[in-house]
Amino acid sequence: MNTRPLHALTLGMALTVASTVFPLAPAMAHGDPPEGDLALHQLLAHVRTATRPFNDVQAAIVAGYVTFPDLSGDCVAQPGQGGMGIHYLNSALLDAELDPLRPELLVYRKPSTGDHELAALEYVVPAPVWDAVHPQPPVLFGHPFHLLRTPNRYGTTAPLYTLHVWLWEPNRNGLFNDWNPAVSCD
Repeated sequence: MNTRPLHALTLGMALTVASTVFPLAPAMAHGDPPEGDLALHQLLAHVRTATRPFNDVQAAIVAGYVTFPDLSGDCVAQPGQGGMGIHYLNSALLDAELDPLRPELLVYRKPSTGDHELAALEYVVPAPVWDAVHPQPPVLFGHPFHLLRTPNRYGTTAPLYTLHVWLWEPNRNGLFNDWNPAVSCD
């Protein structure tokens, strides 16, 4: 007896029941926070308030942030992916601690007006420092960090865990995506 049609029917019924009991969540761009996650949205609002002064790049410089170029120059972009922008690093914040209100890097875009505009925040932890005290890679805002191995675009001697948060510039690829197609270095 050929049981293939019976297996297909059983599988189809199981999928129908499962989709009724466990409805699919709406599709979201890479890393977008779920709309119903009130705690995350409140935390992001606090981060926005804490970083608002850095919309003025001079305030960032006074707070200890300095340009952190990649090997190609001040502005970081990837053909076909988009850009990140111009990074400013506060090296005093590079440690094994993560404070969402104090990002290690501020990322600016430079529009045609010539002024720097805050676009994103980047949280960075040296991988050897983090790994020495934690069994798992870092997670912030419920999102895991990416491992930036060596050699890398910054020329660092140690790998880094990184997480971008496009809090000031919308990113159609998602809040936590590295690259933003709306940002360029041209």
